[in-house]
Amino acid sequence: MSVAVEGLDVELDGRRVLHGVSLAVPAGSWTAVIGPNGAGKSTLLRAVLGLRPGNGTVRVAGADLRSLKPRQRARLVAYAPQSPSLPPGMTVLDYTLLGRSPYIPHLGRESAADRAIAREVLERLDLTSFAARALDRLSGGERQRVVLARALAQQAPVLLLDEPTTALDIGHQQQVMELIDRLRVDDGLTVLTTIHDLTLAGQYADALVLLSGGRVAAAGTPARVLTRETVAAHFTATVSVVPGRDGRPVLALERP
Repeated sequence: MSVAVEGLDVELDGRRVLHGVSLAVPAGSWTAVIGPNGAGKSTLLRAVLGLRPGNGTVRVAGADLRSLKPRQRARLVAYAPQSPSLPPGMTVLDYTLLGRSPYIPHLGRESAADRAIAREVLERLDLTSFAARALDRLSGGERQRVVLARALAQQAPVLLLDEPTTALDIGHQQQVMELIDRLRVDDGLTVLTTIHDLTLAGQYADALVLLSGGRVAAAGTPARVLTRETVAAHFTATVSVVPGRDGRPVLALERP
């Protein structure tokens, strides 16, 4: 399902954080939102979900997302926050089952079908052996996969991920990004992420949206957005940009 954001304005504590942000994510594609610290990337994802009040429209497959009830919204869009609350002592399976909440009746319990879906997700993410393990006994890479498992258990066609590779080493970053891309292709998911690492964003996303000062400063293919001049202007960094094996841009810091 496609995602369209038009003219999104958000204020926090009386300060304008997003200014008329518009973007479009075609069905089945991956768009990454990049930008310097404080640009409004995480706020954008929360506003899309209706977790932050604001003006403008957010549509998924033409439907006004923010006008829907939370349970209806959760069946369309799954969200994995940057720093989720992981209850200590809760098992990986039980945490994954939280993703089935939009389908469980109020005051009801998960069904055998819900548990089967959760176990299937764990198997796909190579987490079956962790099903009974407590969340506080997981490594950083394992926690990232479990957060993704909960989101995938919602079986929503749109996936929003806020900095899915935060605090991961380079190997785990690649594993998580490859996993997201494989799931996108296999399940036909539409993916909207924020990503701090510009090279990672350029290597995996179909399109980039650069936020700077709460406004869209650039948008388009990775090669169009990730230029030496654009990075210098918005990140105050000196970089070289060279095409990788597949033509996608690879950035490297240079001493000024």
